[in-house]
Amino acid sequence: MTARKKILVTGGAGFVGSHLCDRLVNDGHEVLCVDNFYTGTRNNVIGLMDKAHFEMMHHDVTFPLYVEVDEIYNLACPASPIHYQHDPVQTTRTSVHGAINMLGLAKRTGAKILQASTSEVYGDPEVHPQTEDYLGNVNPIGLRGCYDEGKRCAETLFFDYYRQYGTNIRVARIFNTYGPRMHPDDGRVVSNFIVQALKGQPITVYGNGSQTRSFCYVSDLVGGLVALMDAPDEITGPVNLGNPREMTIRELAEQVIAMTGSKSKLVEKPLPGDDPTQRCPDITRAKTQLGWTPGVMLEDGLKTTIDYFKTTI
Repeated sequence: MTARKKILVTGGAGFVGSHLCDRLVNDGHEVLCVDNFYTGTRNNVIGLMDKAHFEMMHHDVTFPLYVEVDEIYNLACPASPIHYQHDPVQTTRTSVHGAINMLGLAKRTGAKILQASTSEVYGDPEVHPQTEDYLGNVNPIGLRGCYDEGKRCAETLFFDYYRQYGTNIRVARIFNTYGPRMHPDDGRVVSNFIVQALKGQPITVYGNGSQTRSFCYVSDLVGGLVALMDAPDEITGPVNLGNPREMTIRELAEQVIAMTGSKSKLVEKPLPGDDPTQRCPDITRAKTQLGWTPGVMLEDGLKTTIDYFKTTI
C-alpha cells in the first residue's frame, strides 16, 4: 500500500475535481477539497462527506490559502464557455492569481503541484493532431481569451516557478472530457446533446457539424492526472490527456439520438467566434512517459452519462 499523503484538490467539487477526490480517497489519502461553488456543487462530493479522510473547505483560490499538504492538484477554474464568459475578468483572475497562490503554497510546503491546463492553449490549431510542442493559434482579445490566455499564463507561471525556485511541478493539458456530474447547463457539447435528446428538444449543432472533437471519459482522465502526479520528478509536462478517437460533432449528435431513442432533430446555428474547427490530442508523450492510454469506449461512456442525466433532469 502506498503511503498516505495529504492532498489538496482545488475545484474539488466540480465535475472532474469530484471524480479525482473519489479516486484519491479510495486510494487511501487524506483529501482537502477546496471550492468556491461557482460551478461546483456539494452534491458532487456528497458521497465523501462521511469519510474520515475527506474535508471540504469553501474558499476562492484568488485568495491565499494556508494549509499543510504533500500534493496539490490545481483544478479551480470554470471550464465551459458559458460559465467562463459570464465573468471573464474573474476567469482570468482565477487562472492567474489562483496559480500564483497555489504555487506559493507549494513553494512554502515543498509540495508537488499539478496544473490542470487545457487543450484550449492550442486555440484553433493549424497543426493536427496537437502535440505538446505546438505553440498554438490563440486570439488574445477574443471572447475565449479569458480562459485560453489565463491557462497559458498559468503554464508560464508554473514553469517560471520550476526554473526560478525549483518547485516540483506537473502540467496536464486536458482535452474534451465527459461523464456523470457534468453540469446540465454548462454548454458543453456532450451534456447539451444528451439533455436536449432526453427532453425531445431540437439538438443544436453549430455550423454544419463538420468540426471535430475527441472525447475522454472522466475516469480515464483522472487516471492520467494521478499517473502524471506520481511520475518521476523530471517529468514536468506539459502532457496531453485525452482520447485520440476523433469524430465530427454531427456524428456525436447522431450517436446520442440513437442511444437515447430520441425523436430530436438537428438544428444548425452560426458557429461561435474562435470556435476551433478541429481538436484531437497526440498522446504519444502520455503513452511513453506515463504508460497511460484511455480505455473506456465512447459507447460505454455515453451510456453511463445518459443514465446519469436521466436521473438529474
